[in-house]
Amino acid sequence: MKIRIGNELLTEHVRVRIRLDYRGESRSGRFFFGGKSKEQMAEKMREQQVGLLRNVPLQGIFIEDVDLSLDVYSVAEGGGRRTHEIAYAPIILTLRIENLDDLLPLLIRPEFRKIDFLSPENVSLHRLDMERLLFRLSQSFQQEIKVLEQKYSR
Repeated sequence: MKIRIGNELLTEHVRVRIRLDYRGESRSGRFFFGGKSKEQMAEKMREQQVGLLRNVPLQGIFIEDVDLSLDVYSVAEGGGRRTHEIAYAPIILTLRIENLDDLLPLLIRPEFRKIDFLSPENVSLHRLDMERLLFRLSQSFQQEIKVLEQKYSR
């Protein structure tokens, strides 16, 4: 990414902080034992995903820090009489990226909640960079829609 500071044009990585909240629903066990609470399921999902993030490289993304210090929280979901509680286990990733479009695989996930840009303070995008970003965004959404269509057509 090229960043303009005054009249100078520098090539610098972008640093961001992203929050992802992993969902967990309680699962009953067989024969009165072995069930897991919604909090345990959320924690398990978070641990699995953190393991994947640490061990499977994402193109153009370097993970600087993984913060697991946030507590699991519960939210009531549903409408009318059929409400049930869902637990969420949040993580905060501090990332260094080469291009903004490298973030798209993380941003289109259902777990994505928030993004903070840490550096640089200002970003100026060239027309071609903006076109590439929007094109990759469109491709990512189309791919996600195809996956969902295949999932629900079975």
